[in-house]
Amino acid sequence: MVAGWFTGDGEDFRLLGTRCSACTALFFPREDAWCRNPACGGGDLVEVPLSRRGRIWSYTDSRYRPPSPYVTNPELPWEPCALIASELAEDRIVILGQAPPGVTVADLKVGMEVEAVSGVLHEDAETTWLTWYWRPTGVAA
Repeated sequence: MVAGWFTGDGEDFRLLGTRCSACTALFFPREDAWCRNPACGGGDLVEVPLSRRGRIWSYTDSRYRPPSPYVTNPELPWEPCALIASELAEDRIVILGQAPPGVTVADLKVGMEVEAVSGVLHEDAETTWLTWYWRPTGVAA
């Protein structure tokens, strides 16, 4: 888990962004140092929970092992996964994430509703790395 990117579990699960108090620009991943909007003079950055539901804006499958901060076991073969770009209309932002294990590109279509849910990216004897998935609504976790 990357600290500060999400909070909660189950129905309380939320991705966390930050919003500039001066220009209202919204950032995910969060920004804690300065407003990334080049037209903004800067304002306080306030943490905001993002919408749980969005619609698929685009999707593809991942055929390569992702770089850090994603954690995978290099001793196991890479398992392709579906990647979803979800548009959060209320927040006016598109966020990329994985589909849950078992959901493939054949199960997806542009415009389909998805929700952010928590999941386990990888675990070993000492650590469990958490992530979020864009799960099509109506599909069990």
